Amino acid sequence: MTKTKEKQLHLGVLLYGCGHHKAAWSMPDSSVERIGDISYYQSLAQLAEKGYFDAVFFADNQSFQGKDSSDMPAFWFDPVVNLTAISQVTNHVGLVSTISSTFSNPFTASRQLLSLDHITKGRVGWNLVTSMTDLEALNHSMEELPSHDKRYEKADEFAALMNKLFLSWDSNEFLHHREERKLINPSNIQPFNHIGTYFKVYGPSTTPKSPQGKPVSMQAGASKQGIALAAKYADAVYSVSWNLKQAKKFREKLDEQVKQSEDSDRHIKVFPGLVTYVGHTHEEALAKKAALDEQLPLETALKQLSFFIQQDCSKWEIDKEVPQLPPVEEFTGPVGRYETILEIINDTQPTVRELLGYLNAGGGHHTLIGTPDEIVDQMEVWFEAGVADGFNLMPPTLPGSLEDFVELIVPEMQKRGIFRKKYEGHTFREHLGLTY
Repeated sequence: MTKTKEKQLHLGVLLYGCGHHKAAWSMPDSSVERIGDISYYQSLAQLAEKGYFDAVFFADNQSFQGKDSSDMPAFWFDPVVNLTAISQVTNHVGLVSTISSTFSNPFTASRQLLSLDHITKGRVGWNLVTSMTDLEALNHSMEELPSHDKRYEKADEFAALMNKLFLSWDSNEFLHHREERKLINPSNIQPFNHIGTYFKVYGPSTTPKSPQGKPVSMQAGASKQGIALAAKYADAVYSVSWNLKQAKKFREKLDEQVKQSEDSDRHIKVFPGLVTYVGHTHEEALAKKAALDEQLPLETALKQLSFFIQQDCSKWEIDKEVPQLPPVEEFTGPVGRYETILEIINDTQPTVRELLGYLNAGGGHHTLIGTPDEIVDQMEVWFEAGVADGFNLMPPTLPGSLEDFVELIVPEMQKRGIFRKKYEGHTFREHLGLTY
C-alpha cells in the first residue's frame, strides 16, 4: 500500500561496541579489534547514510568499572568528539549525542553542540539524560547520584538554560562591514543572566544559533518525571517497548502530558528501540539469532539482568520461572526497562533462561525476526497505529546486522512508499519534518 509523501517513517541507529547482543564481540567475524579505531565508527555512519537513515546516535556512560573480563569498553570516545570525526566523512545523516544534565556544564555542552551544528550546517541533535549510576557520580566529585527527583529538577533547569544558550544570538548580528568599521551589532547580542537553583550563567553563548534554528532535542526517560520533561522540551523521544500494548501505553502517557503543557497541540515524535534479525528466509533469520544466543555467557547475562532490576539474581535457578518481582510503583531505578521486563514476564511466563534470551540483545526492545517482508509488516503495524513515528535501530552485530538492514529491509520499506529514496533536505530538522 502506497503512502503519501508526508507519511514517512524515520530511522535512527544506536551505535554501540560490536553490536547490542552481548555475545557479538566473541563471534569469529566480529569488529572487536576496531573498538578504538575512529574509522570503524565513520564506516558505520557511512553505512547508515547509504541507507538514508535520519541519524546515528551515541549513548554514553561516564564510568568504566573494568572489573570483569567481559566488560566492553564501548564508550571509548566522547560522543561529541566521535560525531565530529564522523561529520567529516558524511554529508546528510543526523548526528545525535547524549548529554548528561547531572554532570555537564550547560555553557560548555551548548557550545560544543552549536559548534558541531555549524560545522555540519545543521545536522546535530542531543539526547538529554540524568545518568543512572553512582560509579559515574564518583567521577564527578560526588559521593553518589542525587535522588531521582533532584536529578529531574536539575534536568529541567538544564534544558531551559540550554535553549537560552542555543538562541542567545543570531549569526546575522556578525556584520563584518569593513567600510563602516562594524564587526557586530551589539544591541542584539545581550546577556540573559540566568540565576537558578543549580546554574548561574551570564551569557550569551560565544557561538551564534544553529543553521537549523537550534539542535534537535531528544529525550529518553520513561518515568513520570522523564515524560513530563519530554513534554516540555523534546522534539522526539527514544522509548523502550517490548510489544504494541506497551508502545500504545507510552504514546498515551506522552500525549496526555503534552495536553497539560503550554504547547498542548504539539506532536512529539516517538522512536521505539528495534532489534532485527533478518534473512532471505525465516529460518535463516532464526539461525542468526541462535548463533549469537549460543555464545552468550550466562554469568554476563545475569549481571545485565541484575542491573536492569536492581537486585542480585546471580543465585536464581536458571531453568525455573522468574521469581516474583516488585510492582513498578515500588521500583526506584530506570522505570522504562523495568516495565519492559515485567511485560515480557507477563506475556511469556518465562524461565530465567528464557528471559535472558529475550534480553540479551538490546535489553527488551521490540525484536523482529524474519524476512524483510515479515519485518516491515510489523514495523508498519506500529507506524500506522501511531505509536511509532520511526524506530531507533539497535543492531545485534555491527556492521553485520546494519548491513542486513540497509540491504534487505530498507528496499522493502522504499517499495511500500514509507521511507525515503533520497535525502530531500540537509538539516536534521528537515529529515524529521520538524519546524522551528
